[in-house]
Amino acid sequence: MGATSLHLLMYPWFALGHLTSYLHLSNKLAQRGHRISFLIPTKTQSKLQTLNLYPDLITFVPIIVPHVDGLPLGAETTSDVPVHLQPLIMTAMDRSESNIELLLRELKPDIVFFDFAHWIPKLVRSLGIRSILYAIVSPLTVYCSSTAHVDNMQQPGSSFPVLSSSSIKLHVHEERALAALKTLNFGSDVLLADRLFASVTQCDALGFRTCREIEGPYIDNLESHFGKPVFLAGPVIPKSATSTSLEEKWIEWLGRFEAGSVIYCAFGSECFLNKDQFQELVLGLELSGWPFLAALKPPCGAESIEEAFPEGFEDRVQGRGIVHGGWVQQLQILEHPSIGCFITHCGLGSLFEALMNKCQLVLLPHICDQFFNARMMSNILKVGVEVEKGEEDGLFTKESVCKAVKIVMEVDSEVGREVRANHAKLQEFLSSEDLESSYIDDFSQNLKDLVG
Repeated sequence: MGATSLHLLMYPWFALGHLTSYLHLSNKLAQRGHRISFLIPTKTQSKLQTLNLYPDLITFVPIIVPHVDGLPLGAETTSDVPVHLQPLIMTAMDRSESNIELLLRELKPDIVFFDFAHWIPKLVRSLGIRSILYAIVSPLTVYCSSTAHVDNMQQPGSSFPVLSSSSIKLHVHEERALAALKTLNFGSDVLLADRLFASVTQCDALGFRTCREIEGPYIDNLESHFGKPVFLAGPVIPKSATSTSLEEKWIEWLGRFEAGSVIYCAFGSECFLNKDQFQELVLGLELSGWPFLAALKPPCGAESIEEAFPEGFEDRVQGRGIVHGGWVQQLQILEHPSIGCFITHCGLGSLFEALMNKCQLVLLPHICDQFFNARMMSNILKVGVEVEKGEEDGLFTKESVCKAVKIVMEVDSEVGREVRANHAKLQEFLSSEDLESSYIDDFSQNLKDLVG
């Protein structure tokens, strides 16, 4: 370990998407010689063990999640509870503050990375430790979520004028969802907006998984508005710890189809559609006429994927369509030459994984940060096509899913041609050999400068 290496401590929100994003960053930083203590719920450690590529430098520190009334016994992460109970996971994390303080005194890290535990900056400052709010969402999303003036963000003269541009403009149902953040109690009777505002204003620096070339104006706005340095880690595309080859069953199935002809659809680990929207989605895939592989959670109220299928659906798509209810190797699937289109929920990680590959993007955002990511990809970078939804209710139809797919998949579509050309340019940029390493080198240097 080099003389200039640091000891970093990771304390992400206990949701698998956050934990894995922090671990991917940890791998990149361990590669630069930094030592990392990674706080993780006890039973969840085994799920992430294989993603730790540097076990000699990244040490998992198991945390017993305190029990909170209303939480199922043994619940540790958001995947252990229904959505309405997720704030109680945050309450449990808040109640571990005294235990975290003891750990910090024992471990003596140089910097603590955190996201939703808004009490971290004050605690670590008292111990002479620096803090970084490392957000797994975009700079634009952090600004919008941490400002106390959610209602005014669309108004002329807003302190963040980019939001009043037609490129980023939210739909009515999206504005309503964003405004609801103001009143969402997100653990320990703290509003989510207040929690994020405290995190942003009290930390020593902000960190993001993105590139200045993609989000430059939003990074500048965030930096100047809050007066905080912003550290960029680049795309942080994960490398697999074990063999990176795709499972044989998927190689065999995808191998039946022509290059660029298969639709892949996946919405991450936290997205649950209701049954009606689930059925519209799969019927839209069927209607498109292309082969498809969809990795989806059973919709709300359904025990399995199969029981939620529309009548006769399985028989009609047999041989050309699969809806899979379990986990799949997304990175390897996106790299497969048969994949021509990716219908995504617009999580930042999924978007970067897609942009590194040739598959075209169909954008179907579900929650707040994804709305902004979708506008960025469709209206500003013009590398994807968004599925049309009802302005008021936010519902999509099988026809709107099919329409978006056809635009990106058919060669005679003018919009499709523009999207494909822009995607190819961005793919070339993101795939350039030294892009990620230069971003991680700069990120690493920024950490050293922060510690001084």
